[in-house]
Amino acid sequence: MANAIVDVAAVSADKDAMPARRIFAFVAMVFGMFMAILDIQVVSASLAEIQAGLSAGSDEIGWVQTSYLIAEVIMIPLSGTLGRIMSTRVLFTISAAGFTIASALCATATNIDQMIVYRALQGFIGGGMIPSVFAAAFTIFPPSRRAIVSPIIGLVATLAPTIGPTVGGYLTSALSWHWLFLINVIPGILVASAAWLLIDFDKPEKGLMAKFDWWGLLAMGTFLGGMEYVLEEGAAHDWLNDQTILMVFIAMVVGGVVFFWRAFKVEFPIVDLRAFSNVNFAFGSVFSFVLGIGLYGLTYLYPLYLGRIRGYDSMMIGETLFISGLCMFLTAPFAGFLSSKMDLRVMMMIGFLGFAAGTYSMSQLTADWSFNELLIPQIFRGVSMMLCMVPINNLALGTLAPERLKGGSGLFNLTRNLGGAVGLALINTILVNRTATHYEVLAEHVTWSNPAAVAQMDQMVRNNTANGLNGLEAATRQLSNIVRQQATILSMIDVLLILTVAFAGLAVLALLMKKPGKAGGGGGGH
Repeated sequence: MANAIVDVAAVSADKDAMPARRIFAFVAMVFGMFMAILDIQVVSASLAEIQAGLSAGSDEIGWVQTSYLIAEVIMIPLSGTLGRIMSTRVLFTISAAGFTIASALCATATNIDQMIVYRALQGFIGGGMIPSVFAAAFTIFPPSRRAIVSPIIGLVATLAPTIGPTVGGYLTSALSWHWLFLINVIPGILVASAAWLLIDFDKPEKGLMAKFDWWGLLAMGTFLGGMEYVLEEGAAHDWLNDQTILMVFIAMVVGGVVFFWRAFKVEFPIVDLRAFSNVNFAFGSVFSFVLGIGLYGLTYLYPLYLGRIRGYDSMMIGETLFISGLCMFLTAPFAGFLSSKMDLRVMMMIGFLGFAAGTYSMSQLTADWSFNELLIPQIFRGVSMMLCMVPINNLALGTLAPERLKGGSGLFNLTRNLGGAVGLALINTILVNRTATHYEVLAEHVTWSNPAAVAQMDQMVRNNTANGLNGLEAATRQLSNIVRQQATILSMIDVLLILTVAFAGLAVLALLMKKPGKAGGGGGGH
């Protein structure tokens, strides 16, 4: 990312020169967004350590992640409205400062209840930084600079959640879980200070406060928060068969109906949905949604395989998976160059097909795969993610009218986060159901009528008996575990094949987007 930022600084020598103040303001905003997105996943590899440190139950610790996601997913679309009322300067400064304070509070939490409240504050307040960066990039930079700027925000949006578990694992292993949050404090203070001193992109529209749709905010919060809760908790609690999930689902539906009704009825809606009337923005949001499934889905699936099947700890998982992040980092400048030289729709197709090729190559997965076998799929994943993200950003946001950019940016980022939530819910459901199905099928072949199974069983009985164990009982348990492990791997392969089909399908849909104007879609219609 450092090289790309240096390139941004070179803009001042161009005829489209910008004040250095704005360039440095944008750099500070990018680092703020990086922290906010990183914190979505940074705790995922260290939940066991946090659970032990807070003496939390296994059914409670998941809320360290869920509370952050629910709060953030409400703020992301709301930020467009708040940005217009307060100005980007005030909103971003409050978001960065609030995120920093909440991070420090998370590190001081002494029980799970405190941690859940502080994480919700961290997600809600920090969530305002993410769309602000996207909106600023397409507001203050001319279209000719998007080949430089778009890869930066694309890199941050994809790299941060990808390396989150790795960074979290290293911090927890080297220091303690408290540093997952303390690491944000000094950078957060610097970002908040820079935002207040340097941002001057727009002026507040304080008169809009009188038109603020409080009922719309309540409905949106109920709708999005309820959806996130159902998606996060549904798979583990048998979906609508659970009383709590059912009640939240009903509230979500009611909130959704009221939210969409008010969005089209009131003079100043909490979220401006008219951005979806732009064909490129609508398709770009769909692509962003599916990209979220792939981004967060594989960020979840890889560590799950390495932890559950290979028995790796968080440090070993991080060392194995750093290739994806490295490939994203190295591909970002190349993706920016390509975005100014070729049809963005073709570039997207290449990225989608590359992602599909990576997930398909993973469909040969076995219990013995490690760094070497995962290398090629990770390269496909890292390179393809950047080749997708840069043109999607340009096509979706680069053709929006300036007055719709703030609201559109919030909606666009929301689709990626919702894609991740839907993807994780679907992946967990598929894994549970398909593992049970594969286990039944495999178990039918592990019987006394199968000579290979009998031979394996006899060998296990002799080995366990020689070690002083109850030979038959221990062997039966071992064989059952082997069958369950294979069933789990087969269910993971099912998920990978579904992702392959989804991304191959996106490559076809890319042709339906309007051909963009020069410089990454900057001249498209509004």
